[in-house]
Amino acid sequence: MRVRLLAADPVPCHGERGSRDDEDVSGSEEQTMSSETDVAVSGPKGFVSGQAALDLAHELLSGVDARWAHTRLAAATARSIAHTVPEQDRELLVAAAALHDVGYAPALLRSGFHPLDGADHLAELGWPVRLVGLVAHHSGSRFMARARGLVDRLDAYPDEGGAVADALVYCDMTSTPDGREVRLAERLQEMHARHRGDPAAERQARREREPFLRASVARVQARLGPGRRVLPVPTQQHR
Repeated sequence: MRVRLLAADPVPCHGERGSRDDEDVSGSEEQTMSSETDVAVSGPKGFVSGQAALDLAHELLSGVDARWAHTRLAAATARSIAHTVPEQDRELLVAAAALHDVGYAPALLRSGFHPLDGADHLAELGWPVRLVGLVAHHSGSRFMARARGLVDRLDAYPDEGGAVADALVYCDMTSTPDGREVRLAERLQEMHARHRGDPAAERQARREREPFLRASVARVQARLGPGRRVLPVPTQQHR
């Protein structure tokens, strides 16, 4: 099954590391078009395709609880806020949003820590190192990795920070696991409730992560501008 997403042509994944520049990125949103062209999972080395990423995510996550619904909304949100990152990184953002939770797929279970399991799989498939790093470190995964004793393994992948990483936090933290749009406060409440039975060290790690998540979302909202909380308008492409 091919999943359609409002997608532009694949763009180069510039550089081995992203910029930590938090400067506001201005400019109008790029024009997009519905892509129905068959694409490989990954294009020439250094290129990423948001559509290819969404296809792979669907293959891995459809039928896994409601993670596919969360993934579709996260990818659509990434397309909606892509103008908050440099133009050359917009397709990278969409691809990272589409793939950030693939580590929940039962077939990829290794460490039991989904950011790491997803990153390991994508690295094996040859996806660009920046994208793999964004998946590995998405939404402050370092806090939870520390609680689980997995920081050394996580550090095998780059943690670039900056506008793209912030936008990925926004995409993840404005969608519940079942694909419902929410504000950050509600998402945090949902996470604490869902994980109330976790070990004490992990519950504490989630509390310690909250300022990081709040700061990331606040930076994206500042780049969007006053009153411009942009979320995707439901369309046939991501139902």
